[in-house]
Amino acid sequence: MSTTILRKVEQYYSSRIREHGATPEGVDWNGSASQNLRFEQLLKLVPHEEWQQGFSLVDVGCGYGALLDWLRERGAVVDYHGYDLSPEMIASARAKHGADPLSRFEVADRPSRKADYTVASGIFNVSQQTPRDAWENYIAGVLRDMDASSLKGFAFNCLTSYSDAPYMRDYLYYGDPCFYFDLCKRTYSRQVALLHDYGLYEFTLLVRKAA
Repeated sequence: MSTTILRKVEQYYSSRIREHGATPEGVDWNGSASQNLRFEQLLKLVPHEEWQQGFSLVDVGCGYGALLDWLRERGAVVDYHGYDLSPEMIASARAKHGADPLSRFEVADRPSRKADYTVASGIFNVSQQTPRDAWENYIAGVLRDMDASSLKGFAFNCLTSYSDAPYMRDYLYYGDPCFYFDLCKRTYSRQVALLHDYGLYEFTLLVRKAA
């Protein structure tokens, strides 16, 4: 995986949290409503019964740990491991969640453990000036890592190529949902769901592994 891309991603998100603190804006979202809506789509990956029975989760690009807050508020019994490229994000997450005995945060470019599920929210959006083919190779590498760290499945979201052209920005990456559906279906599992109906200019893919 390109160290140049990783460095640019780390620098971008570290600058965001320095400017906005542990807030949705600090991880480059417009606000908590859309952030929570994204979490809701991603966590459709986990069957309802496991929310009470318990499951383990890796959060790729966890930021300050907002997903852990969201899960705890909804009563999820989850062994959570968040990792992020930005040391400043991880420091903020540890300060916020250090008392949670079932959470761990790590500065890393890939998961260091396996879990039932792996999720990633928003990490593929800000390509900056990276050429499209290089950014897509980066995404492919992250998806391979997510698959390798997941026992039961993984989920991710991405801005959609179906966005309205006047509102698209040249520093953002807009993925083709059909391409990523096909990639996941052919490469990772026969059980793949594409969600593109929740009111944001993005899509979510759920990849469930066979039992």
